[in-house]
Amino acid sequence: MFPKTRLRRLRQNRAFRDLVAETDVSPRDLIYPVFVSEGHRQELCSLPGQYRESLASLPAVASRALDAGVPAILLFGIPRTRDEFASGAYDADGIVQRAVRAVKKEHEDLLVFTDVCMCQYQASGHCGVLREGRILNDASLPILSRIAVSHACAGADAVAPSDMMDGRVGAIREALDGAGHAMTPIISYAAKYASSFYGPFRDICSSAPVTGDRSTYQMDARNAVEALREVELDIAEGADIVMVKPALSYLDIICRVKARVDVPVMAYNVSGEYALIKAGAAAGVLDEDAAVREVLTSIRRAGADLIATYFALTYAEGL
Repeated sequence: MFPKTRLRRLRQNRAFRDLVAETDVSPRDLIYPVFVSEGHRQELCSLPGQYRESLASLPAVASRALDAGVPAILLFGIPRTRDEFASGAYDADGIVQRAVRAVKKEHEDLLVFTDVCMCQYQASGHCGVLREGRILNDASLPILSRIAVSHACAGADAVAPSDMMDGRVGAIREALDGAGHAMTPIISYAAKYASSFYGPFRDICSSAPVTGDRSTYQMDARNAVEALREVELDIAEGADIVMVKPALSYLDIICRVKARVDVPVMAYNVSGEYALIKAGAAAGVLDEDAAVREVLTSIRRAGADLIATYFALTYAEGL
């Protein structure tokens, strides 16, 4: 008890605070999401400081990540055209497939993860096959599996299905194994919530649904036990890493998942979370660097082993 117990003793200077810090965020804990499309490199109005990369500019981004100590990027493709069956997503010469080859040709040591979904490539903007206003879960699985295999064939180090269709991890695992890619890990968006914080991403990728919303397959923000069921099912089907998305509004979910499972847990610090900090900094009401450190630390403290964040490069370079 006070005065013998003085917790401030170990806070009195930076050296002591660093010595006893319980949580650290290293560049090696971070994954950098990257948008890539045909055409020229273009800054994104929705995400200040981020870019829609071209195939020509992408290797330089990969080089920057390696130089900063960030071990992996997560690729999102933005195709020129869409169709009813998302065929551009599994085309051997699709934007993601070409991007993977471009990065791996120049930077073999950088891990390249790929988002596996249909929304950017399908005319409806939905993550699964849409018929008469309904998402057909089982009809979507072969397409998602085909996308994952095409990414692995292009050289992706891991595939990350983000669609939230039931059974897709098992279907993808079977397809990868059957195509000779048994060593390609699956990073499952296991607990992906229907969130308002995806707004900038959908603007960039033009991936908002044409009709309806995604509440019939993405999770309800009111549910936590359901998230644990989703995670456990994905692990049983073969997920090597499980993800919680978004991060900041779901720190409790990250914590509960980490306490429950024995596979690495990843969190996605999403576009809307990034945009809020950038807007606050632009308005002069918060210190961007301090806010980023606090946010990333909170995600790690909640239990995330890995964090996908648009702040990855600037954070790592700032260290």
